[in-house]
Amino acid sequence: MPSAQKHAGALPKYIQLSELIIREIDAGRLLDGERLPPEREMARAYGTSVGTLRKALADLEEKGLLRRVQGSGNYIQKSQETSGVYAMFRLELLEGGGLPTAEILSVEVLEKPDTLPAFGLSGFATRIRRRRWLNDVAIAVEEIWLDASVGTLSQNVLSDSLYQTYFKRLHFWVTRAEDRVSIGTFPEWTPTSFAPSGGDCGYIERFSWADAREAVEFSRTWFDPKRAVYVQRLK
Repeated sequence: MPSAQKHAGALPKYIQLSELIIREIDAGRLLDGERLPPEREMARAYGTSVGTLRKALADLEEKGLLRRVQGSGNYIQKSQETSGVYAMFRLELLEGGGLPTAEILSVEVLEKPDTLPAFGLSGFATRIRRRRWLNDVAIAVEEIWLDASVGTLSQNVLSDSLYQTYFKRLHFWVTRAEDRVSIGTFPEWTPTSFAPSGGDCGYIERFSWADAREAVEFSRTWFDPKRAVYVQRLK
């Protein structure tokens, strides 16, 4: 089992662990009906306390992804629907899974440049630049533009899950997204410790919608195909 992510985000530790296990299920590394190891063994494998693990298992049980059998143990119960807060995060490690976390590089409210495609209702947007991690592996950089018609954000209110931030701070939930995957080159602002700017990479453009007809968010993700892969599962 993978170790706990050292790049801790704003989500509680038990939710981070629950999300990691959900992604292990989605990646097929934990199978429907599989019996999990004893709790103390699992806690050591994930580098956490037994108390935190038990709270994570309780969260999985509440989401219908875990079945507890008295005197026998805990069993994976795969759902037909993904229950994680990272359900729309499609990048995984090459071997599958991995807990997504993010490092904020910059947050600014700007006038939309002409290079952006048309989206939203405002001429302004919050631009968020981040480096993305899966477990201890840096796998991508991304740039998110949130239309100012739904509100603006500052760095001190952001969590690893932007969609949860949108819900808690701006009171809307992203309900659908459209991804366009191709080949690109890392942008000039890419941290040199991650990858050289201008190098070839995987490239994702995403439009996201809430309840309105117009998309509320446009994002661009540049990922290293030697470290991560884009995954879309049909259920």
